Amino acid sequence: MMTISSSAELLSQRGCESEEGGAAITEGDLSSARLRKELNVFDAVAVVVGTVIGSGIFLLPSFVAAQLHSLGAVLLVWLVGGILSLFGALSLAELGSIYPGTGGLCTYLRHVYGPLPAFLYAWALLLMIHTGSIAALAVAFGIYVGQVLPLSIVEQKVLSAGLILALTIVSCLGIRGGKVVQNLIAVAKVSGLAGIILLLSAKGLRPIHFFESSVSAHGPAFSIAGFGIALVAVLWAYEGWHVLSFIAGEMKRPKLNLPRSLFYGCAIVMLIYLAANLGYYHTLSAAEIRGSNAVAALAVGKLLGPIGANFISILIVVSILGSMNGLILSGPRVSFAMAREGIFPAVFGRLSARYRTPMVALTVQGVWAAMLAASGSYQQLFTDVIFTAWIFYGLAVAGVLVLRRSQPNMTRSFSVPGYPWLSLLFCVAAAGVILGTLIARPIGALIGIGLVGTGIPVYLFCIKMQSATTAE
Repeated sequence: MMTISSSAELLSQRGCESEEGGAAITEGDLSSARLRKELNVFDAVAVVVGTVIGSGIFLLPSFVAAQLHSLGAVLLVWLVGGILSLFGALSLAELGSIYPGTGGLCTYLRHVYGPLPAFLYAWALLLMIHTGSIAALAVAFGIYVGQVLPLSIVEQKVLSAGLILALTIVSCLGIRGGKVVQNLIAVAKVSGLAGIILLLSAKGLRPIHFFESSVSAHGPAFSIAGFGIALVAVLWAYEGWHVLSFIAGEMKRPKLNLPRSLFYGCAIVMLIYLAANLGYYHTLSAAEIRGSNAVAALAVGKLLGPIGANFISILIVVSILGSMNGLILSGPRVSFAMAREGIFPAVFGRLSARYRTPMVALTVQGVWAAMLAASGSYQQLFTDVIFTAWIFYGLAVAGVLVLRRSQPNMTRSFSVPGYPWLSLLFCVAAAGVILGTLIARPIGALIGIGLVGTGIPVYLFCIKMQSATTAE
C-alpha cells in the first residue's frame, strides 16, 4: 500500500514543470496534469504588493494614532511591523528554496511536521481564513462603491458577491489572465498611492515633529501596551505577504525568484506605508487623524475638496480589487497541492483540461466566499478565527529552525540572513499575537481553534479513502 510520503515523493519525482503550449490535455490526463509556469519576478512582486496593500493603510492610521501619540512612535510601529513581515517572508523564502513547488505553507508544514498540520492549515484557509478575507474585502468594496454610487444595502451585498464570482471566473480561465489583472491593479494601486504621497508631501503645511505629543490629553507619547496593541493592527495591514508561496509552482525559476520577489514586495509595501504616514502627519494634526476612520480621504479632501475625497474612494476600491484578486488567485493552489499529495479531497486536485487551472478548488472557494459576503454574518466569526493563521505562520517559520538542526546538510539555494535571530524574532511576534488574542477574547479564540479542529475527521476520512484506493 502506498503511503502519503511515498505518493508525495512520486509527485516530486514527476516535477512541477508544465507544458508552455501544446494541445489541451484529455480527461484521462487530468489527475497528472501540471500547473503552467507563467510568473516572472515582476508578476510575483505584483502578487505580493497587490495582495498586501488593501484597505489597511487608508483605515488603520487613526487606530494607531489613538494608541501612540507621537509621529516617531507611529513610524516605529509601522517599521517594526514591516520588518517582522520581512523576517517571515525571508524565512519562507528559505523553505521555498528547499520545496519550490505549489502549496506554500502547507507544503512546508507537511515536510517539517507531517501531513496533519498541513491539512489543518489548508482546511482553515478554505473554511474561513482565506475565504473570510476575500469576503471581508468584497464587503468593503461594496461599502466604498456605495459612497460614490447610490446603492442600497442589498445592492451592495449583491455587488460584493458578484465581484467574487467574476474574479473567480477570471482566475479559472488561466493564470495568465489572473496575473494580467493583478499586474494592472498593482500598478494602478502603487501609482495612486505614490500620487497621494507626493501630493501630501508637496502641499501639506504642517511641520514634521517626530516626538511632539499631547501628553496631558492623550497619555504618554509611548507605552509598551499601546505599542503592542498598535503592532497587532499593523501586522494585519501587512497580512498577505505569504500568499506568494502558494503559487511558487507556477513561477519561473522559483528557487531564485521566490526569495527575490518576497523581499522586493515586502520592502515596497513597507516604504509605501512609511511614506503615506509621513504624508498624513504633514497634512493633518494628530487629533484629526485620531478622529477619522478615513484618514487618506480626509487628508486629500482637505487639499483638493470633495473631488479628492471621491478619488480616494476610487483608489481604495482599486486597492481592494488587487487584494481580492491576489487571494482568489493564490488560495486554491493550496488545496490543489494537498489533494495531489493525498491529504485533501481528491476532487480539489483536478485541473481544467483547457486552462490548466484548479477549477474545482477555485469554484468551491469562490462560491463559499460569495455566500459569506452576501450573508454578512461572517464578520464576527472571521474576527474570532483569523488569529489561527498566526499559529501556522509561527509554525512555518519555526520550521526553518527545525530543518537547520535536523537536516543541516540539505541543499538551500537561499538562506535566511542573520540566522537564527530573524526567524526567532518572527516566532516571538507570532506568539505575542496568539497569546494576546487568547487573553483578550478567550471564547472567540477557542471557537476559532474548534472550527479548525473540525478538519480532523475530514482528514481521517481522506486518509481512509486514499488507503482504500491504493490497496485496490
